[in-house]
Amino acid sequence: MRMTLTAGLAASLLLFGCSTAPDPEPEAPRADPAAALRGEALARERCAACHAVGLTGASPMAEAPPFRTLHERYPVTFLQESLAEGLVTTHPAMPAVELSPDEIRDLIAWLESLENG
Repeated sequence: MRMTLTAGLAASLLLFGCSTAPDPEPEAPRADPAAALRGEALARERCAACHAVGLTGASPMAEAPPFRTLHERYPVTFLQESLAEGLVTTHPAMPAVELSPDEIRDLIAWLESLENG
């Protein structure tokens, strides 16, 4: 009887432990509204002379794309590495951009918020 109880217990544990139900999808990280606000302030302070940073309007410099459209070209998270290394472009009017890791995080958070905007 003891053998039957042990075998039954082992079988139960095996069934419950090896469930075929799929694991739930991991939750996407939640956006930090404060980071997005800091990123917007940074863009207005350091980028608005050339780029449109608002939800409408043209960029002051025709060659500078409006920030609200960057996500249409590529995922804005791709900018994270470029910004960390010092963003440099091929046209001479664009200054070298140097941002701290926190500034990069904030700017990316704001750019991502524009995708839903």
